[in-house]
Amino acid sequence: MSAHPTSCSVTGTHAPLVVAAHPEQGWSLLCDGTIVFDDSGELLPDGRVVLPHRVPVDRLAMAA
Repeated sequence: MSAHPTSCSVTGTHAPLVVAAHPEQGWSLLCDGTIVFDDSGELLPDGRVVLPHRVPVDRLAMAA
């Protein structure tokens, strides 16, 4: 996908880099083939889905 080393997976020593960002659509493509969504969900290169892990509303900070 990129010139970035393929050892950049989450288990590697380097964090994956964003190779294509589409904030207007709410997603980014990482160099390891993972698609990360702004709602914290992920679509992994092997087709597995990581569901969004949202913070419960009562834990959100509110501005005074």
